[in-house]
Amino acid sequence: MTTASLDPSGAVEASTAPPGADPETKRRLRREGWKRRLPLMPAFIFVVIMTQLPFLATIFISFSNWTAFSGNKGFAGLSNFRTVFQDSDARSAVITTIELTVLVVLISLVLGIVIALLLDRSFKGRGIVRTMMIAPFLIVPEAAALVWKHALFNVQSGLFNGLITQFYNWFGLKNPPQPDWITSHPLGTIVTALVWQWTPFMMLIMLAGLQGRPMDVIEAAQVDGANSWQIFTKMTLPHMRRYIELAGLLGAIYIVQNFEYVYTITSGGQNTANLPYYIQQTFFAGTGEYGVASAAGVVVVIGTIVIATFALRTVLSVLKEES
Repeated sequence: MTTASLDPSGAVEASTAPPGADPETKRRLRREGWKRRLPLMPAFIFVVIMTQLPFLATIFISFSNWTAFSGNKGFAGLSNFRTVFQDSDARSAVITTIELTVLVVLISLVLGIVIALLLDRSFKGRGIVRTMMIAPFLIVPEAAALVWKHALFNVQSGLFNGLITQFYNWFGLKNPPQPDWITSHPLGTIVTALVWQWTPFMMLIMLAGLQGRPMDVIEAAQVDGANSWQIFTKMTLPHMRRYIELAGLLGAIYIVQNFEYVYTITSGGQNTANLPYYIQQTFFAGTGEYGVASAAGVVVVIGTIVIATFALRTVLSVLKEES
């Protein structure tokens, strides 16, 4: 007798052998399981080779005394990790990474919620507006960083200084200020550019959450006399809590690893070097401290895994609520 179960998607899946099943039944069920998994094995092997083997190599190098000029001098123990935590540049990079991540995630979340609430309303051309709002997230980060640096923040030909000059001209004022945005506000320029690109991501998740609201309950509350603010704070926001957590955690995973904007806009100057930039400089600049750079990379990966764990738990809780 074949035992099978129907999963929620409708696909029939052979179950594990029931207690007390004879050896032939167990072998047959194992063969059926491998038949289902076999088509996925090439993709699984490819993912392992492309992701896990380089990471294992990074862990190995992080425990070695390896530089670009002296080569691998053998096992270094935890000295590379001590160097990472004792290096003032590394500590500064950690602080910058935290500041950058927190600011970008919080601002993007707030803007994403506001824009999602606006786009959740019915109006003419809503589909076009939604598509345009998503566009910044689809642009290659390097290209977006170059646009922000040279087309917007540039002192002589940037859009922002051009708008200031035009505003002064409208009112007949002289000597309009031409601030050097990158020099005056280095971290702020990176945060602004990252918020511009990541707000659409937050908006998409917020829109998905808004689409799942129980509209019958909201309509009943409106009939009972609840105003828009009460509905938002008492009903919409609690419903959106899981989606806000998910968007924040996923955004944090990617922003922690951001390298393009820091490298392109400020080149890590004026205390804007984050951990990815610190790793790049440690690896390629100076004596090429491969072991120290790998140790810093392992620290970043561990931090990312911690964040990803919370993100996956949030995803599972959202899926359970939806089901």
